Amino acid sequence: MAAQSLLSESVIGWSIFTVVLLVILAFCWIYIRKFQSRQDSEVVSTITAICALAIALITSALLPVDIFLVSYMKYPNGTYKQWAANNETRGQIEATVLYGYYTLYSIILFCVFLWIPFVYFYYEEKDDNNVNKCSQVKNALKYTVGFVLVCVALLLIGAFVPLEAPPGQNSTQWEKVQYLFEELGSSHGLPALSFSISSLTLIGMLAVITYTAYGMSVMPLNLIKGTRSVAYERLENTEDIDEVEHQIENLKSKCKDGRPLSSKDRRNLQELEGKLQVLQRRGRHLDIAESHCCSKVGIALRPVKIILGVFFILVALLFTISLFISNLDKALHSAGISYGFIIFGTNLTNPLNELLLALQPVFPLDYILITVITVYFVLTSMAGIRNMGIWFFWIRLYKIRPKRTRPQALLFLCMILLLIVLHTSYMIYSLAPQYVMYGSQKYLAQASSTDPVLGNTTVSTTKICDADAPEDECTVTRTYLFLHKFWFFSTIYYFGNWAFIGAFLIGLVVSCCRGKKSVIEGEVEADDSDLSDDEYVH
Repeated sequence: MAAQSLLSESVIGWSIFTVVLLVILAFCWIYIRKFQSRQDSEVVSTITAICALAIALITSALLPVDIFLVSYMKYPNGTYKQWAANNETRGQIEATVLYGYYTLYSIILFCVFLWIPFVYFYYEEKDDNNVNKCSQVKNALKYTVGFVLVCVALLLIGAFVPLEAPPGQNSTQWEKVQYLFEELGSSHGLPALSFSISSLTLIGMLAVITYTAYGMSVMPLNLIKGTRSVAYERLENTEDIDEVEHQIENLKSKCKDGRPLSSKDRRNLQELEGKLQVLQRRGRHLDIAESHCCSKVGIALRPVKIILGVFFILVALLFTISLFISNLDKALHSAGISYGFIIFGTNLTNPLNELLLALQPVFPLDYILITVITVYFVLTSMAGIRNMGIWFFWIRLYKIRPKRTRPQALLFLCMILLLIVLHTSYMIYSLAPQYVMYGSQKYLAQASSTDPVLGNTTVSTTKICDADAPEDECTVTRTYLFLHKFWFFSTIYYFGNWAFIGAFLIGLVVSCCRGKKSVIEGEVEADDSDLSDDEYVH
């Protein structure tokens, strides 16, 4: 009977994960096809981008499953279900989730250090028409070896890095931390993989600070502000064309008597002719946009977009406030910098954490909310990358545009999303620490009371799982244990959260100051060729 219950409960959790998996694969195919260039599209790069993006989203979907499984082991009254009453059974379920993380993280390592670099350099070499297929593969492998060496170095460091506790004064707090380390390290020890993933998560933290923070502000504000009027843009573009043509005529009139133009005038004439070509292409795109049915549908849906924009900006502010309170709680009540600012439970009221706990009695609202939070982070990251493009410090490498994105840019996009997803779990833990640690678990607390008739009696009360709960009464999620494998990474993540809050506020100010976007934003650029218009079909 217990075995049948265990099977049915596990099937529910993993069935939800399977449905999400199918939705993710469909979304990835549509998303990549929407942005990929029709002229430069390649089968291998397309498959690689779709698979990498799917892996990123699947990894993010594992967090709600982890929380669901540990929560589903118990009844709302705090007692274990029959199939979960055995410690060995609970350990098997926890191990399954942990191995799921290790499997997906291993695939991410493979993608980041081998698969994506090889495909990227293969198509970089393809740009040179004089290189044959064999030379392409050879040169791509040569550059990929550097990434593999970095991966090997991280694995070796992780295999030998010490996990002993640094010297500290709060021994009671550290005993709990040490217990968690030993549980993950000794029972399921793969410290090398953990260290490598944590190192990549640091890079993901930088991407979250850069792209996700900006995306959280720019996506809702773009929905609220909308786009400029097509008719007004066409009028403005026509006036610009007339002005440029007039300037070109003035320059050409200087050489009507046979005198050659000066070098300065020739440069100006060349620049004006290039500007005129861009304006003419812009005019063609505006004509198409005005006659297209999507523009009319967009106008009809304008109130819906405003409502969504207001909702998303409120969600972003809620996240920022929750993250600030969580970081402040760690600063005031954690064991300190030398312990990775690890904290058990919550000491300050965190609105998002309280909301998740309040939704627990109404199944499955809390799981839906944690899934929506995960998806929200991924979508805002995509919005940030699309609006900013891909940069290396002050150098813009690639632009992300519908139907115009090169294969290399799509590979970069997917690699950045892979790194962002690695850091997303820690971000969600920072937003709702108690819920991510224990889910919706409750336990029975024994309290003694004195009755005039019965004398001393023991009363059982149901409480939400927290740091004060007995170890065998509440199961910690594998996500929490994995996040705190190395205390020094937790310290860096903590300061990264402060940087994220600052980046979001700066991005919010910048987004508010910017005007409305063009209705053909990103479709026409100065470095586009006339042939590129042929692939853009509305």
